[in-house]
Amino acid sequence: MTVSWQPSCPLEHLRIRAQMLAAIRRFFEVRDVLEVETPLLCPATGTDPQLDFFSSQFNSPPNRPTLFLQTSPEFAMKRLLAAGSGSIYQICKAFRNGEAGRYHNPEFTILEWYRVGYDLRQLMLEVAELLQQLLQPFRAELPTQQISYQQLFLDSTGLDPLVFCISDYQAYAAANALPEASELCGNDHALWLDFIFSHRVQQMMDNDTIYLLHGYPAIQSSLARLNVDDSRISERFEVFINGVELGNGFYELADPLEQEARFDKEIAYRLSHGLPAVAKDAAFLQALKCGLPDCSGVAIGLDRLLMIALGSESISDVLTFPVRV
Repeated sequence: MTVSWQPSCPLEHLRIRAQMLAAIRRFFEVRDVLEVETPLLCPATGTDPQLDFFSSQFNSPPNRPTLFLQTSPEFAMKRLLAAGSGSIYQICKAFRNGEAGRYHNPEFTILEWYRVGYDLRQLMLEVAELLQQLLQPFRAELPTQQISYQQLFLDSTGLDPLVFCISDYQAYAAANALPEASELCGNDHALWLDFIFSHRVQQMMDNDTIYLLHGYPAIQSSLARLNVDDSRISERFEVFINGVELGNGFYELADPLEQEARFDKEIAYRLSHGLPAVAKDAAFLQALKCGLPDCSGVAIGLDRLLMIALGSESISDVLTFPVRV
């Protein structure tokens, strides 16, 4: 049997990837943002029920503690922020189990950064500026559209994402050739939003436009603060180009009690739905108790960004050796 050994991407794409990484480092150097490294192998992982992870045992007789390949460097980077690092960024690998396809590889490259003293609007502007610079060698400047999640959802479906009426959602699914939605989503508002968003709303975005979609429903707040004027909304944004999600950003939650309560809620959801058990990251929570500076942070998937830049149809076109299943 012949074993495939050659890289899946053209060698020219390796050169372009290297240029993109160098451009990112120049971008942050002139802004005096410190590059850092944190471990890929960690004693704890996130509790988000939507994320699956890789784990293994560390052979350290007589103990064999479980370690996790990070799904994101977020917790470790926030520990650095709490320790007084100031604004930081990192380019690293992250890992998601159960994800492989046109836009997914279980191991991928991520750019994550945190800006001390920035609110969400300031960070969104910086994200747009970085993307314009990175894409400038490949295409003309793209228009940028800032729009709320609620408005785009309403415009695309007629449904208000902040008001859950299951009969309206079921009627929409039936009228839009999504018969599996009711069985998959049940009475779970967050699942309904994810399903309709990925199957309909993303397709409604204009091509060749940077979308900065902000004000996500609070039930999808994850690690973001809630809006002080409307607790139904979180201080979270996502960035899209050509309907492809590139990044996820937060005005970071700094309240350790609220954060721990969210972890507990997610762990309970995992237990009730038969998902793998996880423990709260005690070191991260302790860092929050010591004080996270006022900051906003975002993670950008660099493989997908490279796909956009090169006009690639599959993530394997920008990776050397993607996982083959």
